[in-house]
Amino acid sequence: MSDFRTKLETFENQFPERDYRIEIVCPEFTSVCPKTGQPDFATITFTYIPHKLCVELKSLKLYLQSYRNEGIFYENITNVILDDMTAVLSPRWLKIVAAFTARGGITETVTAEFASAM
Repeated sequence: MSDFRTKLETFENQFPERDYRIEIVCPEFTSVCPKTGQPDFATITFTYIPHKLCVELKSLKLYLQSYRNEGIFYENITNVILDDMTAVLSPRWLKIVAAFTARGGITETVTAEFASAM
């Protein structure tokens, strides 16, 4: 569990009986490479099918900004965010795609998914 999880706020899903997808694109994610201390930049896309709760967008923005000075690898941050969002929302399904910008001529995209056993 990340210390930042408590920043995530939710609101009640008005259509919990319906499977519909929500897509949130966050093009300004930043963190720090734990090896070099250099900044990392990514576009993080959340796609989820809510169950009883939806994420409140301002709290998601503040949550993501919490990682700005954190030294963390791409794979780790993607999976930590998935764990945090899953714990807070208990969605039917959630996919996170973290597309990191080029550094040293290399890009990386990490995709992590959660599917409920409902």
